[in-house]
Amino acid sequence: MTISDTSFLIVYVAVLVAIARPLGLFMMAVYEGRRTLLHPVIRPLEAGIYRVAGIDERREQGWRAYLFALLGFNLAGFLLLYFILRVQGSLPLNPENLPGMKPSLAFNAAVSFTTNTNWQSYGGETTASYFSQMVGFTFQNFVSAAVGMAVLVALIRGLSRHSANTVGNFWVDLTRGTLYILLPMSFIFALFLVSQGVIQNFDSYRSVTTVEGAEQVLAMGPAASQVAIKQLGTNGGGFFNANSAVPFENPTAWTNLLEMLAILIIPAGLVYMYGKMVGSTRHGWIVFGVMTTWLVIMAVVVNVAEQSGNSNLADAGVTQEAGDGQPGGNMEGKEVRFGIGQSTLWANATTLASNGSVNSMHDSYTPLGGLVPMVNMLTSEVIFGGVGSGMYGMVIYIILAVFIAGLMVGRTPEYLGKKIEAREMKAVMLGVLAFSLVLLTWTAVGAVNSFGTDTTNNLGPHGFSEIFYAFTSGAANNGSAFAGLGVNGTFYNVGIGVCMLVGRFLFIVPVMVIAGSMAAKKRVAPGPGTFPTDGLVFGGLLFGVIVIVGLLTFFPAISLGPVVEHFMLRDGLLS
Repeated sequence: MTISDTSFLIVYVAVLVAIARPLGLFMMAVYEGRRTLLHPVIRPLEAGIYRVAGIDERREQGWRAYLFALLGFNLAGFLLLYFILRVQGSLPLNPENLPGMKPSLAFNAAVSFTTNTNWQSYGGETTASYFSQMVGFTFQNFVSAAVGMAVLVALIRGLSRHSANTVGNFWVDLTRGTLYILLPMSFIFALFLVSQGVIQNFDSYRSVTTVEGAEQVLAMGPAASQVAIKQLGTNGGGFFNANSAVPFENPTAWTNLLEMLAILIIPAGLVYMYGKMVGSTRHGWIVFGVMTTWLVIMAVVVNVAEQSGNSNLADAGVTQEAGDGQPGGNMEGKEVRFGIGQSTLWANATTLASNGSVNSMHDSYTPLGGLVPMVNMLTSEVIFGGVGSGMYGMVIYIILAVFIAGLMVGRTPEYLGKKIEAREMKAVMLGVLAFSLVLLTWTAVGAVNSFGTDTTNNLGPHGFSEIFYAFTSGAANNGSAFAGLGVNGTFYNVGIGVCMLVGRFLFIVPVMVIAGSMAAKKRVAPGPGTFPTDGLVFGGLLFGVIVIVGLLTFFPAISLGPVVEHFMLRDGLLS
């Protein structure tokens, strides 16, 4: 790594650590219903929403009622967004007269934004109207993030309470997360983006003459308002097809830095909030340390891989070292204005979170460099992860680590003063196995059938990697892509849509089961066999469990290689 890249990484991590505590304390106050600085402005609006909707904010729900409310809300949101996308040609705010989306694409896009994935099988500026972008997508950017935080808060209550049968009120948690956290932060961030040059208008597209004399059409639209929440809510869907590599979304060095920070600041704050609310701040910092260690290691690996460049070019005598005439390394697919350091750090952060936004093209990375985003997603994105979903996914891994520790000492595992029993472990394994099963199944089907391979732009192993990456991104609710694969067809639209649904809701359901089960348990006093979860030994064990679970998904994918090679040879895709 260069000195400038190393310095940038240090600053990035330092800002995340500095923000985590104050933001975490603020969010804890919001979800506990305590007064904050925003109460004089937002509390009347919050109370008005409860009155209109007929919600009693003092009435809590059991885990089943909480889950059914959540699922019903998401189903309604999906159906509304699907309808908007299908009929957008007849809706207002469509100056380019873009037609409605075809059924499979509308299904994929509606599932994508409802599940906080924001996978895009389409180009935003050529497919989605301003109405679809602003009313359909941006609305889901807010509420899908708020749903993730609500699930985490319900889980925290389940872990911190004892002999209880309620975990909160979904409608209250959804409303507070949106009004007090996401909306104010997005409003401020959007104003900053506009000040830096991110566009926010409803103009028709403009035709301009380039310096070479060619005609070029520049897409317009209300981009800043969507970019703000896509980053803060770990959504990641680009207003434009090339996402944050487009100057209209990411025009300056300041927007690049703050958009990159926005990906992880709320997840970082939620880790601290988790530790405080479950009554073990030290445990929260240990989990934060595990996440930060992973972030730094992967940032170094991908940076070194890209800075080292392409060995084939080096063998041909091409100089790839940094110098006065070139930045050095593998610059294919990267913005010259950001360079390798800020491109690779973004690629690392966006695949650690369920964000998926990009400021460089992952498909152009070196083999080792492209492996890092893939491995990040194979952890089910629990290293900071999505807003809310990263931390509640991490709890799945924490319980698994505690269970393994219990097996090693021959005692019933305990976590936060409660015994981990068969019900919790069944829920944990459902979440872990469902993720691997769905992405490997769809990858295998796509890799050995012509309807999956016909749209690959690269033959051989990299073509397989593009297919594997696509389904991994869907199951991990990430949304990034290698982008060398044509995915706007029925097979990929439906298959990736199914992966997104499983990756989101077959994680949420087990989490809610654990929340209800743990809330009903009595506390037990720590004994001599209790494994402490606030020390470095636990941190090391947790890190190891994440690595092992990720490898258990990755190795079966590698084993598909000979099968894929057989079918590609048969079909003439390899010689």
